[in-house]
Amino acid sequence: MKHNWSTKDIPNLNNKYALVTGANSGLGYFTAKALVEKGCHVILACRSEEKCFKTRDKLNKLIPDAKLSCCILDLSDFQNVSNRANELLEKYEHLDFLINNAGLMHPPKTLNAQGYEIQFAVNHLSHMLLTIKLLPIIENKDYARVVTVTSGAQFFGKTKWDNLKAENYYNKWESYANSKLANVMFALELNTRLNPNKTFSLAAHPGVAKTNLFNAQKPNPSPLEKFSLELFSPIFQSAEMGALPQLYAATSENAKSGEHYGPKYNFRGYPKLSPPSPFAKDKFQRERLWDKSYNILEQFI
Repeated sequence: MKHNWSTKDIPNLNNKYALVTGANSGLGYFTAKALVEKGCHVILACRSEEKCFKTRDKLNKLIPDAKLSCCILDLSDFQNVSNRANELLEKYEHLDFLINNAGLMHPPKTLNAQGYEIQFAVNHLSHMLLTIKLLPIIENKDYARVVTVTSGAQFFGKTKWDNLKAENYYNKWESYANSKLANVMFALELNTRLNPNKTFSLAAHPGVAKTNLFNAQKPNPSPLEKFSLELFSPIFQSAEMGALPQLYAATSENAKSGEHYGPKYNFRGYPKLSPPSPFAKDKFQRERLWDKSYNILEQFI
């Protein structure tokens, strides 16, 4: 693996198609930008028309020959995800890259449209639903890749899936960590369920990258959150650098299905192969999560 892999190392992506969730800001924006610069047709999946069109216009100004489409995707509603996926299946014959990037971090207690805790619903369940629905066009191309974005919070997650509607209690830190653990468990389990000679499933985490996640859900941060931001600010890397592991997973010819990539020093740096949480290596727990998640989503598949 190249020591300082960067966007300069991304190969020509003409005639390839990618869908990036949360493409309007942070990691998603810089992922979309890097793919477009290499000739990829990128479907910008954003929560609102305003966000999507604004991002499309911005990228068009930066990259005059950009190939872009918009997909208004509300990950807080499984029915919306299912409907948008059906539209994509009708519109596109193949998809080379699905980047499951969008996420929520530490919001007040909120439930999604179907009554599930919002972080677990958006970060994990909706991306699993989107992936399963789009597999017919993903599997139409050899070596297409699904990249699911997790975070270092996965190491604080627990394989307890008995409070998915926050009916017993709500701890925003715990819920976020569990959703990020679920991300990497899903990516690794999907790898075992795909033809490894045809379709890849990989995971990536950005380290400690400065993105909108740190501000979007916290207009009035607590003293602990303020202290944490001040404490870690010296080691934050840019969202542009934070996007490199997921770009490496999506485009590098050396990336392999079932692998997990992160920054060289875990917090920051160029991408490298990175060990996931020990829980994610437990096949029994991965299958348990898959089955529980699939039972929730089955009516929307």
